Amino acid sequence: MIDVTTTPTSRRRSSARAGRVIAGVGVVILVLVVCVWVPGIVGTAAAAVLPWWGLALAILVALALVLARRVTLVLLAPILVWALAMLPSAPGLAAGAPAQSTPLEIVSQNVRAHSGGAAASAAELADMSADVIALTELDGDSLEAARETLAAAYPHSYAIGTVAVWSRYPIADAQALTLGLDWKRALRVVVNAPDGDLAVYVMHAASVRPGVQQERDTMLSGIADAVASDSAESIVVVGDFNAASADPALSAVRSRLDWVRPTDGTLGLTWPAALPLARIDHVFVRGLTVLESTTARVGNSDHLATVTTLAR
Repeated sequence: MIDVTTTPTSRRRSSARAGRVIAGVGVVILVLVVCVWVPGIVGTAAAAVLPWWGLALAILVALALVLARRVTLVLLAPILVWALAMLPSAPGLAAGAPAQSTPLEIVSQNVRAHSGGAAASAAELADMSADVIALTELDGDSLEAARETLAAAYPHSYAIGTVAVWSRYPIADAQALTLGLDWKRALRVVVNAPDGDLAVYVMHAASVRPGVQQERDTMLSGIADAVASDSAESIVVVGDFNAASADPALSAVRSRLDWVRPTDGTLGLTWPAALPLARIDHVFVRGLTVLESTTARVGNSDHLATVTTLAR
């Protein structure tokens, strides 16, 4: 008897069916990737999962090569569009320190309110010999615990609302910022660093939930306006932006500052700490050279810390 399931005709039909399925999934991914350019909740959601569509496309390509090679050409469109969408969030290269400059390391972490881990995070960040430490999502107890931990090594500090900053160097011109809201979730200080004054912004953007993101978008627009009108020569903005790297809500900030790319060869994903899926904790600069940028697991927060070394 002839096994009809293995005839050339049967194999061609099977390959055609597999090709249609693979091509269909590729088109769906293409549409989902394009959504990253749509303002509002659609773009926010698309940006959060954008890196992982690349993994899905890699799997599709592997399946196409095995089951239906001709469909590989169809997948070029979603691959190219995905690469274009990911380009602004791609890793960067470390720069060499300018001659006679003094590197300054700034670390930032969302320490998760009511977790009881602020002291541990503060101690571990201080052990990195950071010059400036910024913490967000602080409650009253965690702020006090961090203050006690950092008081000796970081005598200069400023706190407001859920954000705070500590520095080895003197702090001047401390300001609380509302960024368009009715309460304070951001601050600006001037750090008298060895190579000159540095304006440091720390922000804790409002949370995003389905159908509720206007407050976050207002804050992101507000920080963009604040730095646009800031006359400081050197600026760094750190904190929890509650927005993935490709989120269209970050476009205004990106247009006014340089987004600091991870220099460790990764995408610098920061949340959730147990299995980072998105980078929602960011660093932006102006008038500064990025010597190194990476992330670190400290304390028991659900966010990784950002660790950035800068020079003028």
